[in-house]
Amino acid sequence: MAADPAEQFCVAEERSGHCAVVDGNFLYVWGGYVSIEENEVYLPNDELWIYEMDSGLWTMHLMEGELPTSMSGSCGASINGKLYIFGGFDDKGYSNRLYYVNLRTKTGTYRWKKITNFKGQPPTPRDKLSCWVYKDRLIYFGGYGCRKHNELSDCFDVHDAFWEGQIFWGWHNDVHVFDTTTQTWSQPAIRGGDPPQPRAAHTCAVLGNKGYIFGGRVLQTRMNDLHCLNLDTWTWSGRINISGEKPKDRSWHTLTPIGDDRLFLFGGLSSDNVPLSDGWIHNITTNGWKQLTHLPKSRPRLWHTACLGKEGEVMVFGGSKDDLHFMDTGHCSDLLIFQTQPYSLLRLCLDCIGKNAALLKNQIPCLPSKLLQQVLKKITFWAAVNHRQERKAETERQSQLTTT
Repeated sequence: MAADPAEQFCVAEERSGHCAVVDGNFLYVWGGYVSIEENEVYLPNDELWIYEMDSGLWTMHLMEGELPTSMSGSCGASINGKLYIFGGFDDKGYSNRLYYVNLRTKTGTYRWKKITNFKGQPPTPRDKLSCWVYKDRLIYFGGYGCRKHNELSDCFDVHDAFWEGQIFWGWHNDVHVFDTTTQTWSQPAIRGGDPPQPRAAHTCAVLGNKGYIFGGRVLQTRMNDLHCLNLDTWTWSGRINISGEKPKDRSWHTLTPIGDDRLFLFGGLSSDNVPLSDGWIHNITTNGWKQLTHLPKSRPRLWHTACLGKEGEVMVFGGSKDDLHFMDTGHCSDLLIFQTQPYSLLRLCLDCIGKNAALLKNQIPCLPSKLLQQVLKKITFWAAVNHRQERKAETERQSQLTTT
């Protein structure tokens, strides 16, 4: 019996503030929240959604072990096939717990493990922070969270305080390192340069031994400054001088390394609370930004995730198309794919066959077995694309009929 297309071509549930990583040929998505009748509802903590790049199919896997609480604003990163989740916000407040799950399981069982036998001192509880991955280490920067009175320092801008309990909320610009090989937390001694202002909802990316930061929010200010930290010498660059035009101030955007010397910036929320759909490429050699002019203007995203695929494509999943502060209903479940470099000739040929499978149905079975398997996945991929586009068009048509 053929699989029901609606079930076969399902997608991960809509969400914002989630975690996503790529490992091998798969995109993994966990956590986040969605709005239901004006209530923030966290996505189940025991669900891992997996997207296979070749076939374009999503599957959901139930997780076991020491489950993190359902959260949004956690920071997710992968090292050597393990997904690490740090921080976040749930109904009880901010977290500074660290968990990991092995994504390369041989049994098909995804089991969370809470890291408790660590050495050193973890960061204070926070969310909307970001992370660089370098030499098997997770290097965290910034975020919004809470501190006790005796934990206040220059790396923390106070937003609000609960005096009776001596608890303060605000933005950070501290750097913390977790070494995954020794299970040790540390705070490196910064040896020079001016650090960025404290901030949250910024974004980080690594190129070589440099960790880049762009934008984010502190108090009522959103920023468009670019900084980098040398992850070997622990020296800040100070605000990087940009030649030519540059992106506007924003938070809740993404920054993705593409190639050896370029960063891809997408989306976010502007200073005037407008969801953004613009894309920019920064060249670290020339210190210049270039805006991409061919992107659709009708698909803004904020508090989404962006991961680099195996052929240089940037895969943006989820996020919101609305200003989350004022109209928190526009969470998304579609996957936007931005091609940042030419595809290989093999990829182009597979796509061509996949799109024209009906015309080539007599020739396809004659292909060598290894190539045939790749072609069959591409046929599935384009069938899924067409099915989802048709469903979306039908939903929009029904919505227009209802409105009229």
